Amino acid sequence: MARRPDVYEPPRRGITFEMSLRNRAVEREVTLPDGREALIRVGVPDDSYVSQRELDTVTAELLVGDEVAATVNTVLNADQESDALELAQEIAAGLEAGELEPTAAAIEPLGDRLR
Repeated sequence: MARRPDVYEPPRRGITFEMSLRNRAVEREVTLPDGREALIRVGVPDDSYVSQRELDTVTAELLVGDEVAATVNTVLNADQESDALELAQEIAAGLEAGELEPTAAAIEPLGDRLR
């Protein structure tokens, strides 16, 4: 069975580690109403100038095919993994239903809302 990136899997007994969006982004694959495949990624972005452990900015990225269609900063911080999952699910539902366009302008209000 393939590992689903949008499902949290607890560590095996005896293994503990800090979970955050620095270590692993939340990702959801969706099919847009026009049939195109898209990937929603909510997490701490890669920055070649700043160490991941120093970053707290969380972005929502939307890739349609191999192209970045949108990237927006959110009000989430790196420790809000369950809120990031909620945001990814909300964006996915809106995109699949055709209620959201695959653009930064459409997803930005969702990323700006406190959870």
